[in-house]
Amino acid sequence: MKIVFVHRHGPGQFVHLACHLANTGWQVSFLCEAMNVRLPGIRILRQRVTPPAPTTPFGQYHQEVGLRAATTLDALVREEGPPDIVYGHIGWGSMMFARDVLPATPLIGYCEHYYHASGRDVGFDPNDQVPLQKRTQLRLRNVAQLASLDHLDAAISPTHWQKSAFPDAYHHKIGVCHDGIDIHRCRPNAQASFTLPDGRVLTREDRVITYVARDLEPYRGFPTFMHAAVRLAKRDPSVQFVVAGGDGVSYGQVRRDGQKWRDVMMAETGLDPSRIHFLGQISHDQLVRVYQISSAHIYLTYPFVLSWSALEAMACGALLIASDTGPCHDIISDQQNGLLTDFWDSDSLAEKMAYCLENQERLAHLRENARKTITNRFELHKCLQRQTSLIERMVAGKVGAGST
Repeated sequence: MKIVFVHRHGPGQFVHLACHLANTGWQVSFLCEAMNVRLPGIRILRQRVTPPAPTTPFGQYHQEVGLRAATTLDALVREEGPPDIVYGHIGWGSMMFARDVLPATPLIGYCEHYYHASGRDVGFDPNDQVPLQKRTQLRLRNVAQLASLDHLDAAISPTHWQKSAFPDAYHHKIGVCHDGIDIHRCRPNAQASFTLPDGRVLTREDRVITYVARDLEPYRGFPTFMHAAVRLAKRDPSVQFVVAGGDGVSYGQVRRDGQKWRDVMMAETGLDPSRIHFLGQISHDQLVRVYQISSAHIYLTYPFVLSWSALEAMACGALLIASDTGPCHDIISDQQNGLLTDFWDSDSLAEKMAYCLENQERLAHLRENARKTITNRFELHKCLQRQTSLIERMVAGKVGAGST
């Protein structure tokens, strides 16, 4: 069997599924602009990249992305025939013209994020102004997704909250299944230790507050975390803060003054640099050890896509303090398997962090329940079974979209 994954920057969310299928005898190909990780036994169909000019309209850009992907698919079909199935991320337009190339091939879409001008990530900040130009840009971004969904046979969204953003008219096509969390790699370890850049070694015996994001920016609540951290540091002379994440911008906007959020927040809060340890972007093995030695792990997010980091921290038995926002409602029941806090309220966050530090044994059941949440709902093998089952049913002509 032959499958083609379509993603702007592979392997993305398809990494586990692609490796699983390759290991079970499938011929797996990736159609992408760039491959961030090389996977053994998986072929790369690299499409030509033409960076958009600053003045390129969103609609035109997504159309060009879709045409390039379609051209690459067409060349593949002419050379070796159609694949048995195509599974692609619909966010950038890459799947817009897939049906025009493959009229009889089953097509699955990955539905990560549908844009809204209010009520989700855009307009969440009370100081944000959402002018007409921004609203029209968001609608044009969604055009590519709707054009793709219209001809797909089925689609998958990783969480119920993310699915709920898409128009109701397409919900019958969209099943819910996460990419999966490796609970054997991400697991509690009471003997874990982490060596800081200065050589100091931290363990579960230390009072450690952890924070992880791809990049340190407002979308993931970094300013709120920093204001809470300085309040807690003044009250508790023994607490240490361990922060993993880069200084770029993954979501949101670059600061107009060009400064890094880390530098801005250190200057603004006056937090003692000896109390906070910025690790940058670290390896996955190091991340796991960070989760394992954490006294309380902070995960704040705009109403946006749910991060793997929150789920992996829970799999490691971390005591999660998460923002009271839509994505976190999918995984956290307050005081059952973690704690929820107002995204903007740094005083409340500082109080909750202090509460966790002082009540480690009393709150042990939250750690256990967090682990159970991931084992029951997000365990990698179960997620792979569900995705593989859908793919096999579709190849066999038995499409069951919403029942993923």
